[in-house]
Amino acid sequence: MTDLEDKLSRALSGAALDAPQAPAGLLAAVKTRHRRRRARSAALTAAAAVVLVAGGVGVVVNTLGVAAEPRPAVSATGEGGPPLDKVPPPVEKVWPQAVHKIPAKLPDGRKYYPQLLLDDRTLLVMTGVSDGKRQYLWSYELSTGRPKRIAEIPSTKGSAIFADDVAAGGGHIVWWASVKEKGGPRVARIWTVPATGGRPRRVTDVPLGNVMKEGHIQGLSVTGSDVAFSYEKGGVYRVPLSGGSPQPVKGAERHHILSWPWVGLHQGKSIFREMLNVETGARNVAVVKTGEEVRCGVERCWGTLGRYETVKVPERRDRSGKVITCGGRKCPKTLQTRTVLRGFVRDRDGSHEREMTKLLRDGGVEAGLERFFQVASVGPGEQFYAALYDADTGKSADLGIRPEDGRGMAMPDSGSDRLLAYEVGDKMYVLDLAAIK
Repeated sequence: MTDLEDKLSRALSGAALDAPQAPAGLLAAVKTRHRRRRARSAALTAAAAVVLVAGGVGVVVNTLGVAAEPRPAVSATGEGGPPLDKVPPPVEKVWPQAVHKIPAKLPDGRKYYPQLLLDDRTLLVMTGVSDGKRQYLWSYELSTGRPKRIAEIPSTKGSAIFADDVAAGGGHIVWWASVKEKGGPRVARIWTVPATGGRPRRVTDVPLGNVMKEGHIQGLSVTGSDVAFSYEKGGVYRVPLSGGSPQPVKGAERHHILSWPWVGLHQGKSIFREMLNVETGARNVAVVKTGEEVRCGVERCWGTLGRYETVKVPERRDRSGKVITCGGRKCPKTLQTRTVLRGFVRDRDGSHEREMTKLLRDGGVEAGLERFFQVASVGPGEQFYAALYDADTGKSADLGIRPEDGRGMAMPDSGSDRLLAYEVGDKMYVLDLAAIK
């Protein structure tokens, strides 16, 4: 073991708690299957990270020396979360009212990508995402398996991204595309179409700066007769669905959209601790204790308590004696590691706290409807599996996901909304988390 590995092992030993050593190759075997609307940020994060393994816990350490992001232990036992050492019952047995198993392709053989639930019975899907062909939005009746084409997504010369951040409300569907036409600046072009179908109409072009530094837009929402969005750097805006220029929302100049009309601040490692209702003016500041890193919803917060330690990084050279660089620049001389002491989920006012140590190793993880958490673990015979854990009831369910031909296990998108959709064989599992009481 090198000096760096020895120091990292000691610094991270607390994060492993009493978990056995992770099986070799676990981090490489588990990946996340993101819906198109979130894939970009995940790719940028991965490009700037280095994976280290110590004490049975995988840790992503930002090469710029920012805080580490611990991953869940994979076979922990004891209190503080779901029993990760055994495979729970299948999800269709635990929550049959929430599960729809439908063909993974449309009747004409097209591969589709679920976007959101338009209602209890209708799934909004997109085709043409990965095959380079024309893209379409469809409504899919879960009870009959009957698809209906809503619209073709306009293809604009100079577009870099098609149909990102799809949202719906009030009978309207909206999305945006990153566009840079010749001689013009890059913009986020917002489109809309009736949920019943029709021809897409351009709402507005939102100016974008240096997207590598400032990001795009996010949190697209239909708010009555308007569309709302926020910049990734902060700042909430509204624009009429009928068209016009985006106008800043008063009092939300540094905020991000949480769940309309609630917007909030990203303050270091406290995400949405402070939130504001832009329609009523109501404000709320969640209880966060010293040393905690949290992500909050409208009603709850979840995260971890931990401590940081700075470790020195020895200079590395190749066989010729040349210093090895990090992406063409000097590697950092120190790294910050974080030891997770405890994980939790609780109401914003600090009440009803439940321990989630084995599951919440990263305060930035999202929770479906603020209660459902995904976990990748290992069952009997060192078999990988993915489970869904309900923090309200303590129930766990096997999602049925297994490693694919030795290439890894694709976890579904862990968004905060009601939809969880993923493929198993030739079936698409569509989980409506709102149906679970």
